Amino acid sequence: MTYKHKKIEKKWQKKWEEDKIYKAEKSDAEKFFALIEFPYPSGAGLHVGHPRSFTAMDILSRKRRMEGYNVLFPIGWDAFGLPTENYAIKTGIRPEEATKKNVANFKRQLKSLGLSFDWDREINTTDPEYYKWTQWIFLQLLKNDLAYQDEMPINWCPSCKIGLANEEVIDHKCERCGEEVVQKNQKQWMLKITDYADRLIEDLDKVNYLEKIKKQQKEWIGRSEGTEISFPVKNLDKEIEVFTTRPDTIFGVTALVLAPGHELVNQIITDKQSQKVKDYIKKSKRKSEFERTKLDKEKTGVFTGSYCLNPINNKKIPIWIGDYVVASYGGGAVMVVPAHDQRDYEFAKEYGIEIKEVIHGENSNLDEEAYTESGKLVNSGDFNDLDSEEAKEKITKFLKEKGVAKKTIKYKLRDWVFSRQHYWGEPIPVVHCEECGVVPLPEEELPLKLPYIERYEPTDSGESPLANIENWVKTKCPKCGGPAKRETDTMPNWAGSNWYYLRYCDPHNDKEIASKENMEYWMPVDWYNGGMEHTTLHLLYSRFIYKALYDFGIVPQSEPYKKRTAHGMILAEDGRKMSKSLGNVINPDDIVKEFGADTLRVYEMFMGPFDQAIEWSQDGVKGVRRFLSRVWSLVKENSTKESSEEALKKIHRLTKRVDQDIEEMKFNTAISGCMEFVNFAYKNKKKVGKDVLEKLLLLLAPFAPHITEELWHDLSKEKSIHLQDWPEYDPKLIKKEEFVLIIQINGKLRDKFKVKTGISKEEAKELVLQRNKIKSKIKDKKIKKIIYVPNKLMNLVI
Repeated sequence: MTYKHKKIEKKWQKKWEEDKIYKAEKSDAEKFFALIEFPYPSGAGLHVGHPRSFTAMDILSRKRRMEGYNVLFPIGWDAFGLPTENYAIKTGIRPEEATKKNVANFKRQLKSLGLSFDWDREINTTDPEYYKWTQWIFLQLLKNDLAYQDEMPINWCPSCKIGLANEEVIDHKCERCGEEVVQKNQKQWMLKITDYADRLIEDLDKVNYLEKIKKQQKEWIGRSEGTEISFPVKNLDKEIEVFTTRPDTIFGVTALVLAPGHELVNQIITDKQSQKVKDYIKKSKRKSEFERTKLDKEKTGVFTGSYCLNPINNKKIPIWIGDYVVASYGGGAVMVVPAHDQRDYEFAKEYGIEIKEVIHGENSNLDEEAYTESGKLVNSGDFNDLDSEEAKEKITKFLKEKGVAKKTIKYKLRDWVFSRQHYWGEPIPVVHCEECGVVPLPEEELPLKLPYIERYEPTDSGESPLANIENWVKTKCPKCGGPAKRETDTMPNWAGSNWYYLRYCDPHNDKEIASKENMEYWMPVDWYNGGMEHTTLHLLYSRFIYKALYDFGIVPQSEPYKKRTAHGMILAEDGRKMSKSLGNVINPDDIVKEFGADTLRVYEMFMGPFDQAIEWSQDGVKGVRRFLSRVWSLVKENSTKESSEEALKKIHRLTKRVDQDIEEMKFNTAISGCMEFVNFAYKNKKKVGKDVLEKLLLLLAPFAPHITEELWHDLSKEKSIHLQDWPEYDPKLIKKEEFVLIIQINGKLRDKFKVKTGISKEEAKELVLQRNKIKSKIKDKKIKKIIYVPNKLMNLVI
């Protein structure tokens, strides 16, 4: 009679795997493709944050199977990239060996949680049979002019001798070693994601994403419609192009600030300011672009000594250098309007630059902050008294007629830097030929495998370690047959993760990325859940790649995911992020061993709202274990054949609640409802029969698959509980017999009490007028009108 989780869980995990009850195959049934962010198999193994997302999508997948859908719930490994290479360098274990070992550990842990993955579709980004198609996608991008090489500034770690993505730089420092990062010009492979900027925004209307996710996508792309204005440089036959969305403020420009990398910087520095500017630029190179453009960052700058002219009135304006301006956005120059931009206001206050009001509003107070709203123009010559919107059009028209302005659209989004100077990544399948230039490998030569090398540490030259393998680098040009060199940069870890969902549709196909037939059946992904930290770059990159493949005629739709949701983080009991260095990490293996996988699953769903960060509680884990033990005892000890009407009504109400809560990802309230029902059942054992307990087990099955399977079979059921029909509720049985009638007098709440559902206006009036609270308020006053909202409220107008 004792609930022994270890024996039960191993037994059913083995049985499900043998029977392949979660295997996905095409059928006539409606499909449901559930997707998780496939994990990066680190040496540390799973932490308790992973199961939260995995369990949520497992619950949805199990429910959909019971609803009759053909469910695809796959799993794989995002195993290339810097963390494994770091681990290999640190431990001396080769990256491929570390990956193999880590994947085996992760797989063991995931299987111990009873997740209903189709393991026959398992993929691994480091498998040559997988990255063959990652390379193939790159060749399609190259063929269609969406991949190119360019020399540009990148984040460079002098210690690790490696280029870093923005997300690999924390507080100006290398994520790997903590060394100060500098900016370094280097030839890089780039992908033209900017060609898709508008579609990436517009097509968000086609998908069901959380609004905060859509907002993040739009803000990262940063589409702005505005005016590009030319400011002539004084004493130099050059102009500085400035993009602005506020041409109405042009009379308030009191400085121009250029990015340290602006092409005109060296030409406009005066001798007097030369050393100051050079020192400042050298210092700015230590900062990543991400750090330089943070909104809350202190704005710094240096005067060049030169001036330009405001094209609206020929007023002389000083030219500054500021590292908060980046060369790749808006021409690398901004017009400083301190009175009407808070960033400019702070910059002007710091360096004593004039603050000139040109837009006046009722709430403006320039002694304290910039006025950034619309208003009436002042100190703006012939444009005075115009409102801001009208002034934008008229000033732009005036400047266009002078030939110094044009309307344009700019984006914060930059093309995707696709090169990494490290070993553990997909080789880029091109060669460099002196005669032919860049030549792609023939598709039939894919995969271009990552060669075995003894030393995979970064090199002093700044090149990938692959550059040192002479017999691999030297090759023949596929085009002319002459001598050529292979590309030695590798792809970023994003490369394999931006299309993995496609391979799940047809993972063993060695002829194509996936058959058209399979993609047309399974795609798009119906529901994708992941962390909010991946709702900008990963989501944007994968949508871009999918749209490109759609344009090439390879995939069937223009968007890969129908729905995208996100989960909150699990924090340690001390409220901090879990970290090995803080010693507050919870290992799921320990929880599974002591309390069981079902306890861990149910606790992680019950601990709080799914989309919020929640603190771990060991007492909470114990409480869930007690709940499951009560379910076990309730079913095992039950001897009642037929349930009472009260029990039937309660289980049908619970069925409706759990059904809705799962769809809304309100897992905690679904479980809370089950707990309330179990409390009722314990107090009223003679009223609760097997028919009701069977429904309870069906509702709990997606949350706690092992214990429910065991108890289901104890009730003499042969077919797996996970292959049963999802329970339905009877609308007649969930009707409430009573409701709380709200009583108002002249719209103010005066009383409330329970009455039977469906009560008529006359019956309600009679009961209301008998209430002492109401009698005391009305006294001898006349009731002019009675407003009655059935099953809700009655308002007496006196």
